[in-house]
Amino acid sequence: MQQIYLESYFKSGYRRLMKYISNIAHMSEKDQQTIFDRIKIIEFFDKFGAEAVDQAFKKKRSTIFLWKQKLNQSGGKLSSLKQLSKAPKTRSKRVVSLEHLAFIEQYRSKHPGVSKLTIKPALDAYCEDLNLPIISESAIGRIIKELKDKGRIPNYRLTTTINGKTGELHYRGEKPREKKLRIGKYKPDNPGDLVQIDAIEIFINSIRRYIITAIDVKTKFAFAYSYKTLSSNTARDFMQKLIEVAPFDIRRIQTDNGKEFHKYFREYVKGQKIIHFFNYPRQPKMNKYVERFNRTIQEQHISWHMNDLYEPNQFNPKMMQYLVWYNTEKPHVSLKKQSPLQYFLDHYILDKQQSNMLWTTTKTC
Repeated sequence: MQQIYLESYFKSGYRRLMKYISNIAHMSEKDQQTIFDRIKIIEFFDKFGAEAVDQAFKKKRSTIFLWKQKLNQSGGKLSSLKQLSKAPKTRSKRVVSLEHLAFIEQYRSKHPGVSKLTIKPALDAYCEDLNLPIISESAIGRIIKELKDKGRIPNYRLTTTINGKTGELHYRGEKPREKKLRIGKYKPDNPGDLVQIDAIEIFINSIRRYIITAIDVKTKFAFAYSYKTLSSNTARDFMQKLIEVAPFDIRRIQTDNGKEFHKYFREYVKGQKIIHFFNYPRQPKMNKYVERFNRTIQEQHISWHMNDLYEPNQFNPKMMQYLVWYNTEKPHVSLKKQSPLQYFLDHYILDKQQSNMLWTTTKTC
């Protein structure tokens, strides 16, 4: 029995040692670990025998002999012990013929947009008539993709020209992708620079009611309104009311990706020339100011008037009273214990008026 020990390869000195190390230095850590583990098992086999190796490492005698054979045939190169790919050497070949391709191309050209499920029965009948092999739905799907990539059949999105303008046509159910603006590292400097908006869903005896809320990041001025339904139409109505009651111009808003903040809502916001930021998906902390306001208004008002939520016409007047108190009287720690409107007046209205008066006085003197 021939015995192979790792240290036996390095008896001729430093140069030979470097030769074998460089032979595996380019490999991944996983491959290197596999090689050293197999060398260890070979040494254990030579010292204690096949039975001990089988019990300790679950390796058979034939496996150890195969590793030794690889080492000998490679001239002792450790890289020969690397674990080889387990992928099959022979793979099943596609049974698709030119007739299959021609039929699918012709069928899709005649019936644009049909799926592989629709093509399958017609193709099976065609194959039976010509004694062609039947192919699966998955194979038909792959052929459709290949034909699309090669431009031999039209894609779902088509371009058209009307009155000299080029646009896109979309099949029913396919929505064109819209690019959403993200807030990034933007930070507001003045009131109205950034207003966060969110929606609360409340269940009352299996009946849903919705409250849309908003808060200005700089002054903490807040507004809320309840609705029976939640849609882009109700969100647009809320935005109109918010613009009317806000004591400052709103220049930017931030929302999540809910459906209520699309369509009519976006159209209205664009018409008002307001920049609309969307949160990244599954990142509620990005709307932390309005999320905190949602908790406050639920604890201090909504929970105490749940029965009124059945009819928003009864609930909203009471909530307006709460919002008047919240914005004009309630002290906020983040605003140095001032109310939002008092903070707005002191820091953004009176300061500017005093500054202008002083500037005028200095100019007169």
